[in-house]
Amino acid sequence: MLREDWRNCKDILCIRPDNMGDLLMSVPAIRALKESSGAKITVLTSSMAAGIARMIPEVDEVIVFDLPWVKAKAPLAPDSLNKVIKEIQERDFDAAVVFTVYSQNPLPTVMLAYLAGIPRRLGYCRENPYELLTDWVPDKEPYSQIKHQVRRDLDLVAGVGALTSNEKLFIEVDESRWTTLSAKLQTLHIATERPWIILHPGVSEQKREYPLELWIEAGIALANDYQLLITGGPSEKCLTDKLKNGIGERAFSLAGELELLEFILLVKKAPLVISVNTGTIHLAAATQTPVVVLYALTNPQHFPWKTTGKVLTFDVPEEMRSRNEIINFVNEKYFSVPAPMVKPQEIVDAVRTILSGDGELIPELPI
Repeated sequence: MLREDWRNCKDILCIRPDNMGDLLMSVPAIRALKESSGAKITVLTSSMAAGIARMIPEVDEVIVFDLPWVKAKAPLAPDSLNKVIKEIQERDFDAAVVFTVYSQNPLPTVMLAYLAGIPRRLGYCRENPYELLTDWVPDKEPYSQIKHQVRRDLDLVAGVGALTSNEKLFIEVDESRWTTLSAKLQTLHIATERPWIILHPGVSEQKREYPLELWIEAGIALANDYQLLITGGPSEKCLTDKLKNGIGERAFSLAGELELLEFILLVKKAPLVISVNTGTIHLAAATQTPVVVLYALTNPQHFPWKTTGKVLTFDVPEEMRSRNEIINFVNEKYFSVPAPMVKPQEIVDAVRTILSGDGELIPELPI
């Protein structure tokens, strides 16, 4: 049951202004708020996550805005902040919940809710935020403990009494479009009635890349048994084409060929996805698709949540490591011993184990 001072909150703003995967990991916490309060839930998120926000059953409305303290595609005009604050103010929310990664400073985002006059404001903060947060949860991560991001978000809302018995990621996927999508794939010479899996090599940050030559080596071995559908956005077509050409005729470059809804449906229907640690692995978790993750050790709290698969970890090159001091602390404490690069044969072995029915649930954390 919600804490007494939150029981009259019937219009709640959840702020998660990051990427698609970040928002997906907040879904169970958003569900807890919805189930415990019966409130109308609005999500403020980025243009990169807006499409997925509308597929979350517990979300009633979406505000799309790219905040200047979150990595965005283009610079923002300074007065745009005043506009989004005004929009938030006009909606007259009863409460705001700010979801963050432990390495982020929450206060710029909290300030939006404060300036918009939202009476109850919940969030983690390492320092005392005084008036900015009415419901301050001191942030102990990562110095005293590290939680999976989903657990972190669930624990945040549990502090005001918002609970759920269903902690899985979930999005609504329109499966009625599969016939149309299958026909589209047929025009690209892909036979979905024959064995196939997804390869997703693209990353938003170079430090998460798995080397192309190793992708090709793994792909050549896997192509003996499966059609390999290589997915990505339009900007990743050069990469997916190189991978397809390196593997050969059993590989298909789909970068830029699919709309977001088609891509999500493809992930849901896939027997298995192989991906670097990007939003695709959280889509796989949200559709309960088995996944093999080539996981650069950037954020240990972002493993796929409660899904079958295998996570194969490797180091971030030292010259590419974050300048964020909190992330550096985690690297020094937990990842001081170098992790070798994942071998292509490890990928092949993981795929065969999972597709033979012997896959296991992925652990919450690698530490």
